[in-house]
Amino acid sequence: QVQLVESGGGLVQAGGSLRLSCAASGRTFSNYDMSWFRQAPGKERDFVAVIRWGSGRTYYADSVKGRFTISRDNAKNTVYLQINSLKPEDTAVYYCAAGRSVYYFTGTSPADFGSWGQGTQVTVSA
Repeated sequence: QVQLVESGGGLVQAGGSLRLSCAASGRTFSNYDMSWFRQAPGKERDFVAVIRWGSGRTYYADSVKGRFTISRDNAKNTVYLQINSLKPEDTAVYYCAAGRSVYYFTGTSPADFGSWGQGTQVTVSA
């Protein structure tokens, strides 16, 4: 398993930007897809973005396309989420997650990922 720790959350005005980081330990990022999810109080944990291990290809939820960018630095065992043009609806706890990569499948559900961080709070004011 991979241990994950998120950082970079905070309070931001609508239209502003944040860069979230997720540092991994225990194992390297080799053969792992890395993802971000978010969860608001009383709501389900929703998919945000994923980056593939082999190809580096990225996939995004429709609600964040064009505003969020996921990236990874394998040498630093770190994954990032650049968040631009923030909206109040983006307010949530943001989690990073890791899952074993398979060539035929790209996970977008929480059950597809076995390792999770503790989360970092993002709050967007109107």
